[in-house]
Amino acid sequence: MLASRRLTLLAAATLVGACSASAPPGGAPPAGAPAPRGADAAFPALDAIREADLRRDLYALAGDHFRGREAGTLDELRASVWLAEQARAAGLEPAGDDGTYFQWWSIRRYRISDDSRIAIDGQPVRLFAEAAVLAPVDTTVDAPILFVEPGAPVDSAAVRGRVVATELVPPADVSAAALQRYGPGAVRRAAAPFVRLGAAAVVVVSDTLAEARFGAGGDLMERGRYGVDSAGFTAYWPDARGGARRPQGGAPVIWVRRALLDRLRAPDARLTARLTTENFLYPSVNIVGRVPGTDPALRDEYVLYSGHQDHDGVRTAVDGDSIWNGADDNGTVSVAMLAIARAFHQAPGRRPVLFVWHGAEERGLLGSRHFVMHPTVPKEQIAAVLNADMIGRNDPDSAALLGAQPPHRNSTALVEMALRANQTVTRFALDTLWDRPTHRERWYFRSDHLPYARAGVPAIEFSTNLHPDYHTPRDEPGRIDYAKLARMTRWMYATGWLVANAAQRPGVDPGFRLER
Repeated sequence: MLASRRLTLLAAATLVGACSASAPPGGAPPAGAPAPRGADAAFPALDAIREADLRRDLYALAGDHFRGREAGTLDELRASVWLAEQARAAGLEPAGDDGTYFQWWSIRRYRISDDSRIAIDGQPVRLFAEAAVLAPVDTTVDAPILFVEPGAPVDSAAVRGRVVATELVPPADVSAAALQRYGPGAVRRAAAPFVRLGAAAVVVVSDTLAEARFGAGGDLMERGRYGVDSAGFTAYWPDARGGARRPQGGAPVIWVRRALLDRLRAPDARLTARLTTENFLYPSVNIVGRVPGTDPALRDEYVLYSGHQDHDGVRTAVDGDSIWNGADDNGTVSVAMLAIARAFHQAPGRRPVLFVWHGAEERGLLGSRHFVMHPTVPKEQIAAVLNADMIGRNDPDSAALLGAQPPHRNSTALVEMALRANQTVTRFALDTLWDRPTHRERWYFRSDHLPYARAGVPAIEFSTNLHPDYHTPRDEPGRIDYAKLARMTRWMYATGWLVANAAQRPGVDPGFRLER
């Protein structure tokens, strides 16, 4: 829940202004201008992409029936079966495992167990109602509390072996989109120096903004950590960047409500904690279908459309609504892929086209990470990945293309095809700010193109960026701009059509290396 309506409106205006202020690259025509004559002939199935179809499918997928499609739940699996049936109806051939549309895999979840206990001076603190442990950890703590005012100097001798408590200070400016994650991120940053100095535990008290987010943040912390499971070994980041992690002993970071501030500041206050973890195994699934190509010489070079279909499920209610539907994130792309599938089925390209609806993106890009590790076609046969995430909101004539500029660009040829398709068909003004490594949202690193790019596959992402309803129950089908969604879908289709019919598949730029 946002701090105030004024903040929400101000942030929304800032987002829209940033998008609309950016100019299209290469002297492209103004956004919203009619497509040049002949565009329909160049892209023969544009008319297969219809607003009415997108609206119908999105109300089905992102309505309350599927309860927010949380990864690892029956709701995600029911939505996945619905998507597989829609893929079949769209004319896609099954391209998952064993001649089906499904690629099943397992999520390993670690969480703080319900048997864990925290107390201040012997008085219990309710886990995830008054205090949230940021990461699963097995440890026991019994130590005096040292309260450190924000910004006060402190040395390792004073900290080592003690519980450090401090409080957050509200930032001078925070966007509505950043506010959705403000609590946990701010707590981690505040705790990090004391963890490095050897504190036994760090307790961080909410400021007014974090207090407003504690319910949603507590939901997230209570769920714990998720990873791709392989024979009981959980690889949280199985893309050659970070190895694998499991809960272990160490200094826990505990985020608490403001009501505990005076107890933590009291002289001779002491914290005791016994934290244990438990883990569970859940099924998740990628939905995979294909349209064969028409050129036998190119039958082993796939254009891959990528998007995730999961969202956040049933969580803390906001204004009486507890279903976090995820209509824009990422229902818009899920139904756009169905529309693109119908278009390619109506008029196939020279290369085959693969469609992958990834599961469990919201748990850490898990479905795409699993697919990159276990692709249903040889990885070297994937010519390009066209990923998308959130394509139905904000200014009607603006959009973003992630992976279009260094250091995020890994294929100049693929980017040029996307820009050509935009100039020919849709003419969006492209906001380049969100693709920069200096952008505070780090948007490039937060969607399913990332594992493919790191695996050496040409990859881009289409988006219309964050908005104030991001990761709230207000992200519902009635708030989507369906005319814009149809234009974004046509841009994605046209880009894939160019890749599918190019004489040469796009290559990876020499020396491609991400900043992290």
